[in-house]
Amino acid sequence: MSDFTLPEDKAARMERCAVFYTDAVPHNHALGLRLVDIGPAEATVELPYADFLVGNPETGVLAGGPVTTLIDASCGSAVFLKLGRFAPLVTLDLRIDYLRPARPGVSLTCVAECYKLTRQVAFVRALVHQGDKSNPVASAQGTFMRTEE
Repeated sequence: MSDFTLPEDKAARMERCAVFYTDAVPHNHALGLRLVDIGPAEATVELPYADFLVGNPETGVLAGGPVTTLIDASCGSAVFLKLGRFAPLVTLDLRIDYLRPARPGVSLTCVAECYKLTRQVAFVRALVHQGDKSNPVASAQGTFMRTEE
């Protein structure tokens, strides 16, 4: 990508950002993460349920690692959208509160919002749910450092 600026058109922005879930970040692709919606500073990403992501075979509950990746990737995308372009980022801090076990067999959806942007740091919050935002699986708060000069 020689041009790092995101287009104004929502469909084109979404297509451009989706590359982080298909080609640019192999880990996101391996987990099956999928960008499903965007806003000016908001990204909604889905993690489909898969047996290889299960942390406890007796209960079928997903492991924490894929959930953490879902949140981190969603938050990074929200920062790109707020910036209006792709830029190098580093996760400084990502605090996750696991509020309840995810129901087995059901996809997880993360909605992340970049609510504050400074010259060097982006502040993001996220909520993970399984179709009902009032009954979240996890909530998160993160900071990301912008490393461009």
